[in-house]
Amino acid sequence: MTKHSNNLSFETICSSEVEELRHNPSHILPIYASSSFVFEDTQHSIDVFTNQKDGHLYSRYANPTVDSVAKKLARLETFGTDIEGYCLLTNSGMSAISLVFAAFLNHGDTILTQADLYGGTTELINKVFARFGINAIYVDLTDIDVVEKALIEHNITMIYAETPANPSLRCIDLAATARIAKQHHCMTVVDNTFCTPYIQRPLALDIDVVIHSTTKSLNGHGNSIGGAVIADAKYKHQLWQSYKLIGLNPSPFEAWLLHNGMKTLTLRVSKACDNAMVVAKFLETHNKVGQVNYPGLPNHASYNIASSQMSKFGSMLSFELKGGFDAGKSLMDNVSLITLAPTLGDLDTLMLHPASSSHLNIKREIRESVGITDGLVRMSVGIEESEDLIKDLSAALNTIS
Repeated sequence: MTKHSNNLSFETICSSEVEELRHNPSHILPIYASSSFVFEDTQHSIDVFTNQKDGHLYSRYANPTVDSVAKKLARLETFGTDIEGYCLLTNSGMSAISLVFAAFLNHGDTILTQADLYGGTTELINKVFARFGINAIYVDLTDIDVVEKALIEHNITMIYAETPANPSLRCIDLAATARIAKQHHCMTVVDNTFCTPYIQRPLALDIDVVIHSTTKSLNGHGNSIGGAVIADAKYKHQLWQSYKLIGLNPSPFEAWLLHNGMKTLTLRVSKACDNAMVVAKFLETHNKVGQVNYPGLPNHASYNIASSQMSKFGSMLSFELKGGFDAGKSLMDNVSLITLAPTLGDLDTLMLHPASSSHLNIKREIRESVGITDGLVRMSVGIEESEDLIKDLSAALNTIS
């Protein structure tokens, strides 16, 4: 072994970590691809392991890249309020939902929710959390009298809502729901994925917890899977305890991709919302279309509520083709610019025909009960030129006999 002047061997120098030679801050957030971090001393490890002080010990607990992006998202979701926001990034939207249920629900608790949820959320409730004694009651959350009646008749622990709903685009009165829930000592949780905090901020309307699939519009580029939970900092310990033990953390790279996407959030979403309005108005007048579900149209059932709690009407819409299943299949097979994909919120326009894809194996009467008919098509409108989207849709609609 050859000794160096500092009495370390060549082998030891090879295996040692280098000193980070960063003399001034980087312009772009670095990716901290480290599984662990160094204790200052024993007391430091105790303080951080017990969440008494902020710090980084192990990336399942916390990571500088992940925490930096989470802090930014908390600022966006609490913008315009005096709420001290707390955000945890997760490895998917589904894990964000799982975190909230695991952190706040116990055996015997009941969730009050809606039938027109994202299918994965419904399955999570019915197939996973039901096994742990957590029940769900499904009602029309857009009817505040129905909500109040359920709260009076049942011992409800949590109201869980999506607004706008998928794929009906119906909207729930968030302020009224929060007010009634608090009267009955019930927690409120809202999936804000469709809107992002640029369009709608439920915490400002007194909702307790907000969930996102950051995979969608927050990232906007279709290159990352992730989720987020944002709440008042008073819920910090309860959320973090479940988060670190279940192991729901994203990789630093996924968080970094989300950060890059959020930089253009307002530009992307604003353009997509404008395009969605143009597309919705076009579809509303087409003779092959029976109904358009878009909260920005004055004839939509939720137009007034959406106008009061959303700054824009969103980039999501759905529409009912008069020709049923065959019409939906024909439309899907004949678009050329629009992409067929089972996601939403990307830069480009995406289309889904649930009856031939996501809900193919669900009985017709079940899916139709929540508005998913044979001729229903869902669109996530992107940032292309709206004229090009109209041309593509028009040509495809003309193929329907």
